[in-house]
Amino acid sequence: MLRSPVLHAPHGFTTRFGGVSTGVYGATGSGSGGLNLDDRRIGGVQDDPVNVAENRRRVLDALGFEPDALALLSQVHGVDVAQARPGQRQQADAQVTDQPGVVLGILTADCYPVLLQDPQAGVIGAAHAGWKGTHARVAARTVEAMQGLGARPERIKAAVGPGISAGQYTVGADVAATFEAGGLGEHLNGLQLDLAAANVQILREAGLNAHNIWLSGRCTSEPEFYSHRRDAGRTGRMLALIGMSA
Repeated sequence: MLRSPVLHAPHGFTTRFGGVSTGVYGATGSGSGGLNLDDRRIGGVQDDPVNVAENRRRVLDALGFEPDALALLSQVHGVDVAQARPGQRQQADAQVTDQPGVVLGILTADCYPVLLQDPQAGVIGAAHAGWKGTHARVAARTVEAMQGLGARPERIKAAVGPGISAGQYTVGADVAATFEAGGLGEHLNGLQLDLAAANVQILREAGLNAHNIWLSGRCTSEPEFYSHRRDAGRTGRMLALIGMSA
């Protein structure tokens, strides 16, 4: 797992290595040892749920948690922020909690995961930011929800994990125009869109200090990651995870 130096809570951004999945979910895309963490049927294929369960067990064990501590979301490229419920899959694109013993999970395969923590308030958050969520400022919505639990923006630390880089992400003219109109046009280079930088702008506008924001600098088109675009939808999912020990 990749980890950020700004977060103190147990956390990580998984790669495709270190699991038991095979085939398109394997560590090389056609082998074994893949760390796919999504058991849904996507792109006409579905991983063996037994393999996914073992992969999740390994990841959570590495962070010091049991599998039933994990709270997942049915992500729909929206801006709803849920109060985390371990063992349940709520429909939202971000979640927050102030409860110890809970791990927030965000599934990705090109969209950007954003993990957040106010260590003083004991509040954590996690958001899923594709182009729709980024444009709608889902990361700022997550900061607002954390404030409702006692967090303060100037104390919040944020880590933006691997996602599709601008050089690998060309959007349509309609999407580019939408970002221009939404005050995020500076992150366009022609029709190439830098979602990572756009999310940094959004976090700064939400009140976070620049030195509390970390970018992984990694692109999911790299072979270490699952990529929906690269693999035409026939691929697995990584998890971005952050928790608070009980």
